[in-house]
Amino acid sequence: MTNRFLRQSCVALVAVAALALPLASVTSANASVTNPLPAGTHFYTPPIAGGSGTQILQLAKKGDLKDAALIGKEVTTPSAVWFTSGTPRQVQQQVRQTALRARVTRTVPTMVAYNVPGRDCSQYSSGGASSDAAYTAWADGFAQGLTGDQKVIVIVEPDGLANLPADCPSAYTNPGTYPNPAPGTATAGRIADIKYAGQAITKADPNALVYLDAGHNAWHNVGDITRRLQDAGLADVQGMSLNTSNYQWTPDLSQYGTWISDCDAYTTTVKPGDYASCGDQYWSGGPANAFAGVALDPSLQWSDTATNPAANTAGINSRYASELGSVAPSAHFVLDTSRNGTGPWTAPAGKYSGDAQTWCNPPGAGLGARPQAEPQPTAFPMLDAYLWIKTPGQSDGQCNRSVAGSTTDPEWGGITDPAAGAWFPQQALQLAQNAVPALTSTGEPEWHHSGR
Repeated sequence: MTNRFLRQSCVALVAVAALALPLASVTSANASVTNPLPAGTHFYTPPIAGGSGTQILQLAKKGDLKDAALIGKEVTTPSAVWFTSGTPRQVQQQVRQTALRARVTRTVPTMVAYNVPGRDCSQYSSGGASSDAAYTAWADGFAQGLTGDQKVIVIVEPDGLANLPADCPSAYTNPGTYPNPAPGTATAGRIADIKYAGQAITKADPNALVYLDAGHNAWHNVGDITRRLQDAGLADVQGMSLNTSNYQWTPDLSQYGTWISDCDAYTTTVKPGDYASCGDQYWSGGPANAFAGVALDPSLQWSDTATNPAANTAGINSRYASELGSVAPSAHFVLDTSRNGTGPWTAPAGKYSGDAQTWCNPPGAGLGARPQAEPQPTAFPMLDAYLWIKTPGQSDGQCNRSVAGSTTDPEWGGITDPAAGAWFPQQALQLAQNAVPALTSTGEPEWHHSGR
């Protein structure tokens, strides 16, 4: 047996043995006194996702110890715990169990409340409470599960505001209107539900950091999503979450989150209600480029120094600097970096005549930056953390790339993808192999036991 094989054997065995042990990330030493998640914050690692242990053992039995170790590290990286159903009593008990486990391991848990009526436009992740009243009772149960004095992160309703009932296909029952939804419509009910959940959680645990989900930079313009967030109670919570279960570039998301925070300050303090004047990703004009704007390209990585105008953000940032003056933004944000290491997928030109479902189990994706508090305190001071909100390795749904009459996914060899939330072994392995930074990179944060 070679030394190399011995080393690989040890790595795989360690990966398998680590499945029941929580790990936490260690971040850089630069801390901001204004960030409630200072550098050095340790995040909670939940029990491994169903199906992942079987995949690791199967890989190890075949002698593929390297890939077994990669999956082992993927599933023992801190990630969120999702609460998606149940009675108020059941969700209370589940939340309390997670909170207590995190307390024992001296870590900060990330919890996701995902049970709003009509979620996901009744598509792959359909479900949710049966009514607004049922949802508020469920949200009360969620809030009562918190211990009341513990720092926790709560992501409220992924895509709930970015995909309002008014945004769903016309077949959706009782669609409302936006931006001024009439009382009693599904859209007004959705906004009220999310606002109620955020306030209930904050009231139950003042130490809870609540983030209302706001989609991502390749979706709504800044003014539109800012108004939705404000209507849903942004002022009452810590801020917003971005890129949940998606694949957008981290630099683009960091700019987008900053602009939402800037727009919130502008439309509440400088010129209340003037959402049309908020700079956004669909026109980059501003003082820095003499207002010669273009639409930014989400396939590129954006920055103030990019040479390609379709990636240069200097105009937008200079515009906000001019508009805000001395007014300081207050809305913070977190990013889901669980699967954005290689950025968004673009379908080959002409391959699909309909929606290629670029958000659904795209090929070639990789794990992104590991969970880390205060990752860029100077460049993006309102960015609280990178988090793994989506559990990597779990399917987005049974994608068919909108091919009429098909139930299979041509991007994965014509298989039927697992249902949303089920373990997807092929994608899990690809994510681990394509991780940026690499899972074996010496430049990634150090991992260690979190003190069970």
